[in-house]
Amino acid sequence: MGAGSALVWLRNDLRLADNPALAAALEHGGPLALVYIYETGETGFRAMGGASKVWLHGSLSSLSADIEARGGTLILRRGNARDILPQLIEETGANAVFWNRRYGLAEREADAALKTALTDKGVSVETFNGSLLTEPWTFKTGSGGYYRVFTPYWKQVQANYQPPAPLPAPDVLDCAKARSDALSDWGLLPTRPNWAHGFEAVWTPGETGARDRLLAFLDGPVGGYKDERNRPDIDGGTSGLSPHLRFGELSPVQIWRAAKARTDETPAIEKGAHTFLSEIVWREFSYVLLYHHPDLATENYNPSFEHMPWRTSEAELEAWQRGQTGFPIVDAGMRQLWQTGWMHNRVRMIVASFLTKHLLLPWQLGEDWFWDTLVDADPAANAASWQWTAGSGADAAPYFRVFNPITQGSKFDMTGAYVRKFCPELAELPTKYLHAPWEADPVTLMAAGVKLGETYPNCIVEHKSGRERALTAYAELKAKREAG
Repeated sequence: MGAGSALVWLRNDLRLADNPALAAALEHGGPLALVYIYETGETGFRAMGGASKVWLHGSLSSLSADIEARGGTLILRRGNARDILPQLIEETGANAVFWNRRYGLAEREADAALKTALTDKGVSVETFNGSLLTEPWTFKTGSGGYYRVFTPYWKQVQANYQPPAPLPAPDVLDCAKARSDALSDWGLLPTRPNWAHGFEAVWTPGETGARDRLLAFLDGPVGGYKDERNRPDIDGGTSGLSPHLRFGELSPVQIWRAAKARTDETPAIEKGAHTFLSEIVWREFSYVLLYHHPDLATENYNPSFEHMPWRTSEAELEAWQRGQTGFPIVDAGMRQLWQTGWMHNRVRMIVASFLTKHLLLPWQLGEDWFWDTLVDADPAANAASWQWTAGSGADAAPYFRVFNPITQGSKFDMTGAYVRKFCPELAELPTKYLHAPWEADPVTLMAAGVKLGETYPNCIVEHKSGRERALTAYAELKAKREAG
């Protein structure tokens, strides 16, 4: 390959449209080397969870097909990028490298070192924002610091953000040739057993699937999003775009543009669209926190929580993980997670509150479980959301709130459709008792085929005692904090 090739290193941006790094490489001219590196062995990098690997396999399959349809080839390599990229530059004759930025500390440091090494060898390196509306350092408070509270950050974004012009996907790709791994050799898909067999009925990884899901959401459900986003019993009440965002199959810029355009066309959906975009900006806010607190997934954002008197119970943790707590809305959520690799956002808060408050188990255990089992396991949003619920995070007031899983279930799964779907052993119970089956009389339980402790577990903790234990622990934490 002659001089002048451009290498595009794809990471969390597995799309062809609105991809700043790809657009810049096309502007550079010459053949392209489109590369995805499955990074292994990098110091400080967090290994991808099992469910994310399943999504990655589907996303790369889709992207490869999209590239091939345009006459190109996606190069796949596994290993350390610092070794692989120089090899690929030599193989393809590239004199310029383009990538979209990452924001975890280990990734930033690795990218900076690689950029320096390549530049020293005469290779041009250009980097871009391809994952966020704005960089984590863009907006400053009046005192010059970063935002620690979401609402004023959201107001800043609303007042100041303007999306860049769209970058269309190329119609034709002239790609350089180089050896590529076979995706199937990476072992991303589970076998013996295939615990992800239910994912296919729910998800379509890839840029086309992302675009179709966005348009379907904007064509209808977005209008009722403000109210229905909290209803797990309503199909389509949320967008389901989080895994597509996680892997960059579409960008938040594309979502912002599309939502604003649809609002201009149909003003009646403005409230729903506004609330929807605030959730997109919550993800942005999470990246601000991650940028300034690189250990967000493991260390308390609020250091006083080092004094929190957490408990230890392997049995209770396992019951929570398996959806066997005896609280139907909690168990339905955990089973939805296992079956689909995803959980409704309202239910995420309920199950997280249950783990950290009723069971008084450390939030890190829940964050780590979600990291492994969520197809949308985002390094910033997952950690920030767990810390918010536990009370240790930014903007987590009142940090001592304890969600009542019974009233939460009755309020948000009011038809009972959600619990009946994921806890089918309770399906015949009258809705009146569905979220507290222990309150049903023996005749009602028998008629529904429910035997507490046999067909459905007894509660592993009573709500009242669990709540009181949590409030006592938070009072103890407060006393230690005030004592210095």
